[in-house]
Amino acid sequence: MATITKKDLVDRIANKTGQKRVVVKRILQEFLDEIVTELADKNRLEFRDFGVFEVKVRAARTAQNPKTLHPVTVPERAAVKFKPGRKMRRVVEEAPRSSEDAGGSATAPSSPISAQIPQNEVVVRSDVTPGRAAGNHAAHRPKDDAERTVPDQAPRVEHA
Repeated sequence: MATITKKDLVDRIANKTGQKRVVVKRILQEFLDEIVTELADKNRLEFRDFGVFEVKVRAARTAQNPKTLHPVTVPERAAVKFKPGRKMRRVVEEAPRSSEDAGGSATAPSSPISAQIPQNEVVVRSDVTPGRAAGNHAAHRPKDDAERTVPDQAPRVEHA
């Protein structure tokens, strides 16, 4: 899995369109600036088949400091939420796994997204279970050795 930067995107678009990098960079930056401006104004941005950006206000709440266990007031805040579109979800789900996962080569699709998606197809996923996602929980980590237990060993007994 690679990290793609804005420079990488500018280079790709400039090569595909024949435009100068400077022009493409300016257009891409203006596009991104407009997205930020609209989200700052609490507007919803909808790009068909790509997804929807919207601002959700998270209510104020009382949390707990994990170190001191004292209650902490968390203020209300705005957060950007992105919901991928149907075609984006389908293309990402059907994309080949990375070389570490599947033993193959992970490459970006060469044709447009719309050409890869059959129309009027319903995707049913049976591998998703309700509740917490795997790996999306905080494990309990004891603070000192007295709380730790080692599997397959009897507890230590100290003699005075």
